[in-house]
Amino acid sequence: MVWAEVAGYALALGKSALLVVATLLPIINPPSTATIFLSLTDGASEGTRRELSRRIARNVFLLMLACTLVGSFVLEFFGISLEIVRVAGGLLVVNIGWRLLDAKEAESVRAARLAEAYTPEMVRKTHFYPLSFPITCGPGTVAATITVGASLADPALATATARTLGAVVGLAVVALTILMCYRYAQAILRPLGETGTLVFMRLSAFILLCLGIQILWDGLAPLLAGVVQRGLLPPA
Repeated sequence: MVWAEVAGYALALGKSALLVVATLLPIINPPSTATIFLSLTDGASEGTRRELSRRIARNVFLLMLACTLVGSFVLEFFGISLEIVRVAGGLLVVNIGWRLLDAKEAESVRAARLAEAYTPEMVRKTHFYPLSFPITCGPGTVAATITVGASLADPALATATARTLGAVVGLAVVALTILMCYRYAQAILRPLGETGTLVFMRLSAFILLCLGIQILWDGLAPLLAGVVQRGLLPPA
């Protein structure tokens, strides 16, 4: 009987961990966001990128953990819906994607010089925004993490605890994947050469812009549908 209960808890833990990894990794897509990381740190030293990779992975883990454990309660307390989170986050991502896509060569040189001047103080001040949020852990990830956190509830305290521990394990796996992709992004892209890397980064910026618009629309569509249902706007 005891072994059956332990097996049940272990199964709940494993399912929860797999659910987190399968849900969040495709949304975050670390190999793709690693190219944006390289663009925003163009010219930075290897040591600086290594330090930023560790800080970003840690920030994303803590942010996802907070969203999993208390995200739904915080949104409920302030009366904020997931749709509003998507709209606000989508606007941020669109803004960053457009700036990267529209960057001029002179601006790239100036950014490289600034990156070369990175100091430990600058790293501490800039590692969260925009690299951790919303580039790596964006509104889509926040919304998905809050949803996953809500699914961990269970009338049995032991089962809920096992599911929560499994979610923490899954979040750690996701954070480790981000760390490895960011840490070795330059080595992965090195075979492309300077021109190929520049083209790849521009394409990544365009994809980021498209993702921002998609996130924005995912938030706007339900809000507009609700307005139409209330009769405040005529249907299309």
